[in-house]
Amino acid sequence: MLLGILGMNSLDCTPATNSLIRSEADSQRTLYPYVTGTSVVGIKYKDGILLAADMGGSYGSTLRYKSVERLKPVGKHSLIGASGEISDFQEIMRYLDDLILSDNMWDDGNSLGPKEVHNYLTRVMYNRRNKFNPLWNSLVLGGVKNGQKYLGTVNMIGVHYEDNHVATGFGNHLALPLLRDEWHENLTFEEGVILLEKCMRVLLYRDRSAVNKLQVLFSLCGIHTSRLLGNCCTV
Repeated sequence: MLLGILGMNSLDCTPATNSLIRSEADSQRTLYPYVTGTSVVGIKYKDGILLAADMGGSYGSTLRYKSVERLKPVGKHSLIGASGEISDFQEIMRYLDDLILSDNMWDDGNSLGPKEVHNYLTRVMYNRRNKFNPLWNSLVLGGVKNGQKYLGTVNMIGVHYEDNHVATGFGNHLALPLLRDEWHENLTFEEGVILLEKCMRVLLYRDRSAVNKLQVLFSLCGIHTSRLLGNCCTV
């Protein structure tokens, strides 16, 4: 009889044990990114903000996708660009959609600007890093609100800063020197696009993950416009 009871108890514990094993498996962390995008470059120009990125998506070392849009508008005043894991960027966009929706529901005549969105992203990235489950992205956030231009960046562990020109990925090493030499605060829109194309051309030559199809997004007093530049970096 005792053996029968012990047998029943051991059988009763088996589903709970299996459930525990499944829950531990479900809570595994992302150890490395799978489908990734490379550099994003952003600058302030005379009237607004310009962001540029290529449209490649790499599966490991294979350039698998060639029409991935990594620049998006956020609300009425902001733009975002991301390098790193594409699925994590999609998760970040879901966070931002919820943030903008919550802000709009107040219907108080005010709306979040680029500085507020950038501060929100720094908290999100740092919070996920502290949980040892980071979002594998480096982000560029810019925009114009009330005539004030804003451009900043934040990486996957929450390190952030604001500047007149920023870059992620290989752009930190290859594009920033060009921007330091040629950027000035009175850049026109046309001069800004030419400067970004020059930066992206250098990155195309030296970054195996880059493609010669670019997306350029600019913000001007709350107006967001995206432009696709195909084969603009060919010799």
